[in-house]
Amino acid sequence: MRTHATISGSELLLGVIAIRLAVLVLVGWGLSLLPRPARDSQPACVASSAARVEAQPPATTVGARVADATFDDMRLHD
Repeated sequence: MRTHATISGSELLLGVIAIRLAVLVLVGWGLSLLPRPARDSQPACVASSAARVEAQPPATTVGARVADATFDDMRLHD
């Protein structure tokens, strides 16, 4: 007696999903077991941004008349 053992589409799909899930779990466990790199107490980008702030010219204040004229111009265009 011959039997044809074929896999249906849903069984194949569930098998593929199960294999992918198992691989993701193994990769996640592997990454969690890796040693973490030592962190510096001070980020490297802080020094460069502090130097940039010192190099900028001081900000100037806008006169009251200029600000009022700009505000009036914006109101007219709205």
